[in-house]
Amino acid sequence: MGIGVSILLIAVGAILAFAVDYDISGLELSVVGWILLIVGVLGIILTLVIWGPRRRAATARVEERRVYDDGPPPPAL
Repeated sequence: MGIGVSILLIAVGAILAFAVDYDISGLELSVVGWILLIVGVLGIILTLVIWGPRRRAATARVEERRVYDDGPPPPAL
């Protein structure tokens, strides 16, 4: 789960938890909203913990210097 999906879950969860006032038999929408909020926050935390170190390590720069010694240049004509 990426950061974008986590933010989407947080947004949908907040809408269901705080803004929707609709009753469905056998389903509490505010509880579903809180569950989505928690899953979204956990998704952001896990994404940062798992992918954070890898992205920083990938920016390492490797330089290599090559020296070519082909001998003296050919004589001019």
